[in-house]
Amino acid sequence: IPLSDNSVIEKSLGKQDIICAEDLVHEIFTVGDSFKKASNFLWPFKLNNPKGGWRKKANHFADGGDFGNREQYINRLLRKMV
Repeated sequence: IPLSDNSVIEKSLGKQDIICAEDLVHEIFTVGDSFKKASNFLWPFKLNNPKGGWRKKANHFADGGDFGNREQYINRLLRKMV
């Protein structure tokens, strides 16, 4: 469900006093008392293998492979996986 409106958050997490996107971010960032419910609320999406597959899974990204820290290139990978 796209979070285009705070009413979606309030309807699902209002009992935990999470009524807007800022409350949701705060709960997850601080690992508050309702962290589990907040993270489960955001959980329902799946990452697939990237379109086009993996190039070299055994090599580090800095060496032309696919594993490791991608820094600013992580969004490019995620777009291929969603």
